[in-house]
This record gives sequence, structure tokens and C-alpha cells, in this order.
Amino acid sequence: MQGSCLCGAVEFRVEAISPKAYRCHCSLCRKQGGASSNLAIIVEAQNFSWITGREHISSYVRPTSFRSDFCARCGSPVPNPLRTTAYYWVPAGLLDDLETLEIGARLYTASKASWETIPSDAPHFETVPKLSQLIELLSPRRQ
Repeated sequence: MQGSCLCGAVEFRVEAISPKAYRCHCSLCRKQGGASSNLAIIVEAQNFSWITGREHISSYVRPTSFRSDFCARCGSPVPNPLRTTAYYWVPAGLLDDLETLEIGARLYTASKASWETIPSDAPHFETVPKLSQLIELLSPRRQ
């Protein structure tokens, strides 16, 4: 499946997408995306590739290591590596033709916006679980 930024300058491909995403309610994600929360998927690095436009990507990194990569032309957030792990953070809204996606976890619910009501459709975490636990929650159920 392919994805792109708003202007199309940055394009990427992801393979083997899990049908589950996570929604982050922290203040940094609110400011990054301008919404009450951020919907994203986690993709193994081996299943992620850039098609075009890497030269248009700019980054902002806070001293806490929070990283925001974005298209320098249109400002859309774009995928970025999850620190030093073998995974990429991919904003779900950038994906083309995503047929189904469900919420597998809700993160940083303790710092949600005061005006936001969070549904009980997925496990809630006041902060963030270990990456291994989050990946397990987002993985398709094995039968």
C-alpha cells in the first residue's frame, strides 16, 4: 500500500499492514497534528520504503527525543523511524485506500484534552506501554 503527504512530494510504501492502529492523546501529538489525538500504525522497517521525496523531509526533535518529521513543502507529518528500533511510525491518514483499520490501543489518556471524551473501544494507557506490548496489542489475533 502506498501513502503520501498532502502535496504528494513525499511518497512511501508499506507492506504487511496490521489492521490495528493506536490513537495517542498526548499534548505533543495534539500540537503536531492539530487534532484531539493522533492515529498511527507501527510498521517494521523491513516493510517500509520511500518511493520519492526524502529530500523534502524536515525534522524537529525535542530534547525528550520526541521526533516530528514533516514535508517541508506542505507541512504534512510523514513517517519517521521510532528512535533506534526496527520500526517506523506511520500516520494512518497518509495511507491510500486503507480498507479497514481499528483502534488497538489508546495512549497517554491521562494527558488528553480536557474537552475530549475517550471511548472504551480499546485498551487505555495513562502513558505508553513498552513497545513490545504495544506491538502485541496491534498485531492481528492468531487463532
